[in-house]
Amino acid sequence: MPKTPIDPIVRPANRLNGHAPAEDMAKPAPFGAPVESLMAPLARPDVREGSKTFNRDLSWLEFNARVLSQALDDRLPLLERTRFLAIFTSNLDEFVMKRVGWLQRAIDSGLHADDDTHPSPAQMLATVRKTFEHLEEQQAVCFERSIRPALKREGVHLAEYTELSADERERADTWYRRWVFPLLTPLAVDPGHRFPFISNLSSNIGVLLHQPGNPEPLFARIKVPWGGGLPQWIRVPLPEGQKPEGGRGTFVQLHDLIRHNLADLFPGMKIEEVMFFRVTRAAEGAAGSDSHDADNLLDYVEAQLRRRRFAKVVRLEIGRGASPAMTTRVLEMFQLKPSDTDPSQGLLDFRSLNEIADLPRPDLKLQPWIPVQPRRLADSDSSIFELIRRGDVLVHHPYESFTASTERFIAEAAADPAVLAIKQTIYRTSRDSPFIAHLIKAAEAGKQVAVLVELQARFDEGRNVRIAQMLERAGVHVAYGVVGLKTHCKAALVVRREADGLRTYAHLGTGNYHPTTANVYTDLGLFTCNPDITDDAVNLFNLLTGRSLKKDYRKLLVAPATMKPGLLAMIAREADIARAHAEGRSPVGGRIVAKMNALEDSTITHALYKASQAGVKVELFVRGFCCLRPGVPGLSDNISVTSVVGRFLEHSRIFHFGAGKADPVQGEWFIGSADWMYRNLEQRVEAVTPVFDSACRAKLEHIFEVMRVDARNAWLLQPDGRYIRRTPISSDPAADENLGTFEVLMREAAAG
Repeated sequence: MPKTPIDPIVRPANRLNGHAPAEDMAKPAPFGAPVESLMAPLARPDVREGSKTFNRDLSWLEFNARVLSQALDDRLPLLERTRFLAIFTSNLDEFVMKRVGWLQRAIDSGLHADDDTHPSPAQMLATVRKTFEHLEEQQAVCFERSIRPALKREGVHLAEYTELSADERERADTWYRRWVFPLLTPLAVDPGHRFPFISNLSSNIGVLLHQPGNPEPLFARIKVPWGGGLPQWIRVPLPEGQKPEGGRGTFVQLHDLIRHNLADLFPGMKIEEVMFFRVTRAAEGAAGSDSHDADNLLDYVEAQLRRRRFAKVVRLEIGRGASPAMTTRVLEMFQLKPSDTDPSQGLLDFRSLNEIADLPRPDLKLQPWIPVQPRRLADSDSSIFELIRRGDVLVHHPYESFTASTERFIAEAAADPAVLAIKQTIYRTSRDSPFIAHLIKAAEAGKQVAVLVELQARFDEGRNVRIAQMLERAGVHVAYGVVGLKTHCKAALVVRREADGLRTYAHLGTGNYHPTTANVYTDLGLFTCNPDITDDAVNLFNLLTGRSLKKDYRKLLVAPATMKPGLLAMIAREADIARAHAEGRSPVGGRIVAKMNALEDSTITHALYKASQAGVKVELFVRGFCCLRPGVPGLSDNISVTSVVGRFLEHSRIFHFGAGKADPVQGEWFIGSADWMYRNLEQRVEAVTPVFDSACRAKLEHIFEVMRVDARNAWLLQPDGRYIRRTPISSDPAADENLGTFEVLMREAAAG
């Protein structure tokens, strides 16, 4: 039978911080700032005697627990906390689509655990379900006990329809009949009507009804409209003559409003029961590393997108109050097992809270950040190419303006008559991307324009197909990448005719050419005309757009050819330096500092273990999941792992190797697009560039210095898989450690 929904109201608001259950629901729960992972009370079957790595899926959920902790942190403004509830759900949806779907396929194919130290796919599926249901419970507790009451005190009342007064209901119902009722399409399910297609992540209303005098139950489904300008939280209209006060009012959920007006959809029928539900479908890969070649990849991806709509349902979320009989009926319609249900602990879809977080209430939000002009690019009288010729430029987004740097690079190239060719990779970008307009303008001006559009960018395939078709119609040379590999590198190349011949300029970055995410993701970009780098970039684009078989590069680390061997060689070299230092043959020891989104590759992990055992100090900043176990005696004593989660999404990848130099600036530095994951190093085209300029290196080292002392946003990974928030030493609220990484870097950028 379906699992019994857990009533979050009876649970402690934040038992992990020692708070007792709230006695009065009118009072907010004293959440504070969580100091320990919300997953701490749960068993970790991946942490067993002899296990050297953490399970990827549980580590991924640990990351989402840190995201949820932001909603629990009452040091943040209220609407920022509200948004983190929505972000948590978006992240969890992605996890379920990707990983729950994969685990189910693994079970169906008969896969077992590799050895006794790792749980089987069936064990992991049961564990991850228990884990994310626990986190959803914490999310609901936070919303019901803290966020919703606090919003109400601020004049934002998120109400149930039944809480509205008779007059408010009448006004809401009138609005519904005008703006919603014509959009709804009830679909009956009976021998003459097939069960309708239910789209991924859609919110639905299931209705059990019957015709008077006929006891035979009938089932109908209504899809709750989403998008098209129709909000999920409806502001109850005010009486005629009253004007709404910006960012305040009483709001009711759209599906709740529909539920209480069902008689209009089923006149003459008797409604027995109503059930809210939401489905999650597996994220099947759009294209695999099979025999499909680049010539038919566009058609193949389009076909896969059509098939993905009908991918297997792997989770059925059910609203509170659904009866076992109604739940069983819907399970049978989807051919699901009771274990596939996820009883809602609060809102059916917390993503709707983005609408509340967007309300015009600056008093309940962080002060908006406006990126500053990069100092090296501030000379508006000179072209960006002249500025790059004076020396390499490293920009750090969103602290420094993406528009004034990366967009400017392509915009000036498109307009400059001396520019002969532009080449660029596109993995993800916005629908109205200025890059597309600039590239089309350049092609129409007669420049050679070549663009690598990655059609297999998960969840962006449809948009990228449309972008590719648009570029091709404008005369841009469009390529779809290397057969069997996904192209993930972030690179742009400009070839310019100058007095002494052709000169090549390159931008190599850690993030997508996406103007929107550039305002909320931290990323780095290097502008250079150094031939040691640009010559490699030319060869990289020949690989991407042609049939190049080049396997060696002078300076760039390019996956899958040279990146992993290059990283392993540098890790081994640091181990040699550490051993030489221990024997008195080297004045300094081995040193590795690396920042990335995720660490999962087993070969890299075990190389780091060997380096640690040799005495190398390994400092890792891994925002998301990390399968490496730090601090295990005899295995990883010298390895630390820190995750920084907060205002911006840490997305930049930075790699530093000491190379026997006491001064970190004199060591080796790299930035690039690749995480230390098997897929990035073996199954994708990735690029990591060295950073030679000493000022640029110092800038990278300073980023590490700020993150090292962050006691506001930093979590420390423990040997048993738990994360604990770093504790500040200083009581000064203006100290860097109490301000945290994001605030410190914003203040420094603003100060120039």
